[in-house]
Amino acid sequence: MARLSRGFYNQDTLEAARALLGKTLVRRLDGEILAGRIVETEAYVGRCDKACHAYNYRRTARTETLFAPPGTAYIYLIYGMYHCLNFVTEPEGEPAAALLRALEPVAGADTMTRLRYGDKPLTAYREKNFLNGPGKVCRALALTRTENGLDLTGDTLFICDRPEDAGLPPFPVPKKERIIAGPRIGVDYAEEARDFPWRFRLVKED
Repeated sequence: MARLSRGFYNQDTLEAARALLGKTLVRRLDGEILAGRIVETEAYVGRCDKACHAYNYRRTARTETLFAPPGTAYIYLIYGMYHCLNFVTEPEGEPAAALLRALEPVAGADTMTRLRYGDKPLTAYREKNFLNGPGKVCRALALTRTENGLDLTGDTLFICDRPEDAGLPPFPVPKKERIIAGPRIGVDYAEEARDFPWRFRLVKED
């Protein structure tokens, strides 16, 4: 299966966060492929960003993965209940990553629905809010801190340019889309960094 190389992640974090939009995230789970199209990301850069866990190169047990080689999965827990998946970027030793905020399901939707909602019926509201948040994505893909540090160029969790690169059927892509940039979510504590336009979304156009 073709997948993004380590060289892709070894670039400026804002450029990587933008470039990830539209690509396909693949998770192998118990022999099944779960996949989604990336439609929202956020950039975090430790050397200058007070919203980053490793701001000013702060190195702790929690942030150690941010200093790993580019193309490493950084997964952490927030509020004691939600996991968040990040893709480590830039050269090893530079703490930076792109946070995955939202997906559109491409493959394994039934399994992702069960992981996300259990036996509850898939109402219109639940379908609309299926994968539109970092904690929701991790729950649907069964990603926890156990997967923290995974190599994104391996076989368990990786990103492809297109579903076909993972042996999946083509995904119907909207004819017109554009990228919208704006402030990140939930970083009001980060002083001037709260206003950085480092959240990127793919939006369909009529």
